Amino acid sequence: MEFRKNDILTLDIEDCGVDGEGIGKADGFTVFVKDAVIGDRIKAKIIKAKKNYGYGSLMEVITPSPYRVKPACSIARQCGGCQIQALSYEEQLKFKEKKVRGHLERIGGFKDLEMEPIMGMEEPYHYRNKAQFPVGKNKDGKIITGFYAGRTHSIIENRDCILGVKQNKDVLDCVIGHMEKYHIQPYDETTGKGLVRHIMIRYGFHTDQIMVCLILNGDKLPAEKALVESLCEIPGMTSITINVNKKRNNVILGNQLRLLWGQSYITDSIGNVSYQISPLSFFQVNPIQTEKLYGKALEYAGLTGNETVWDLYCGIGTISLFLAQRAKFVRGVEIVPQAIDNARENAKINGIENVEFFVGKAEEVLPREYDKNGIYADVIVVDPPRKGCDEALLNTILKMKPERVVYVSCDSATLARDLKILCAEEYELKRVSTTDMFPQSTHVETVVGLQRKDI
Repeated sequence: MEFRKNDILTLDIEDCGVDGEGIGKADGFTVFVKDAVIGDRIKAKIIKAKKNYGYGSLMEVITPSPYRVKPACSIARQCGGCQIQALSYEEQLKFKEKKVRGHLERIGGFKDLEMEPIMGMEEPYHYRNKAQFPVGKNKDGKIITGFYAGRTHSIIENRDCILGVKQNKDVLDCVIGHMEKYHIQPYDETTGKGLVRHIMIRYGFHTDQIMVCLILNGDKLPAEKALVESLCEIPGMTSITINVNKKRNNVILGNQLRLLWGQSYITDSIGNVSYQISPLSFFQVNPIQTEKLYGKALEYAGLTGNETVWDLYCGIGTISLFLAQRAKFVRGVEIVPQAIDNARENAKINGIENVEFFVGKAEEVLPREYDKNGIYADVIVVDPPRKGCDEALLNTILKMKPERVVYVSCDSATLARDLKILCAEEYELKRVSTTDMFPQSTHVETVVGLQRKDI
C-alpha cells in the first residue's frame, strides 16, 4: 500500500530512533513520530513520505505506553529542547545505553560489548549552569524571551525552564523590565534591526556566583548604570558584561567583550579543582554529572604518577587539570586562544605546575610536536566536538602508540567511526561507560578506554 502526505494512520510504537522519535509500522511502511513513546498506540498524520518510510505528527495518544509520563514542563512539545520528557527517566537511561551500544555495534563493528551501567541523576532537572535566551517580540508586540521551537527561530516564551537554575528567571525579569522601561528594542533577524539579541546566564553551582552577558547588535545599552543597579540586587551577582555581535548570522556570540560591572569571570569547581569561566569559555553545563564523567576518564587513564599525558580539545583545561593531579606531566591543546588563556590561569589558581598548554588545532599540534620535537605520550585523552577526531589526528595517535587512549565523546556515532580506525590493528576496546549529562534530551556522553594490543 502506498502512503502519502496528510494520510492519517493508527500506529503501535515499537522502537525509538536516535533522536528520541517513536517508530511505528503500517503495512511495512516505517513512520517516525516525534513525541511518541515506545508502547504507545497513536494516531499520526504523515507530514513527509518517502518510498518505504515517512515522518508523522502525533495527533492523538489512543492508548498510552506504561513508560509515558506527564511532562513536568507545560510547553515541552512546542519548545523541542526536551525531546524525551514524556518518557520515564528510567526508560530514558535505557534508551541512551541502547543508542550508544547500537552505534558501537553497527558503525564500529564491536560485538558482545560489556558496558558499565549508565550514570544517571538523582534529580534530573535544574542541572544546567548555563542558558542562552534569545529575545524577540510576540505577535502582540510584547518583548519575550525563551527558547527556539525545534528546527525554527520562532521563540517559545519561557523565563523559568525546568532544566535551568531558578536564578535565571530573576535575571530575565530584570533585563526585560529594563528594556520595557527604556523602550529598548529586541533584535529582529528578518530586518537586522533592534539591539538586544540574547541574554546569556552562567551560574556557579559550588560558588553561587552569577554571570550575565547581554549580546547586543550594537556597542552600548541605554541606561546601563540603572540595569547594573537592578541586577546587583540579585544575590550572587558577580559579573555583568556586554558582548557585541553586529553580524547577520546565527552565531550567538561575537568576539568583542566589554565589562559593565564586577569580574570578567565567575569561578566554579569540579571535584577539588577550581575554574575561572568567562563568557566565551566552554565549560560542561552539568557540573554534577561532569564530576562523574571526568572521574571515569581519570579511572580509565590508569595514571600512577609516572605518565606523560596529552589532553586534546582541552578547552579551559577542565580534564587536563583533573589528570594533572595523578600524572607526571600533562599537555593540553585547544584551538580557541581565550580558552588557553583561561586554562593557564586555572592551572595557576590551583597551584598546578605539571601542565603545558598549546593553542592550535589538535590535528596539527600533535603531529608537529611528535615529528619535530619528539614529544611522546603514555596516555592520550581526546574530548572532541560532535564531528569527532580529524583523520590526521587519529593517524598520529596510531604512529605515537601511547599505551592507553581515553576517548570522551558527545556523539556516539562519530565515536564508533573513530574507534573502528583505532582498533583495526593497534588498540583494543577495554571499557565503555555512559553518563547522562542532559536528562530529558536525547544526548548522552560516553567514555571509552583503549589499550595497546601488544601490552
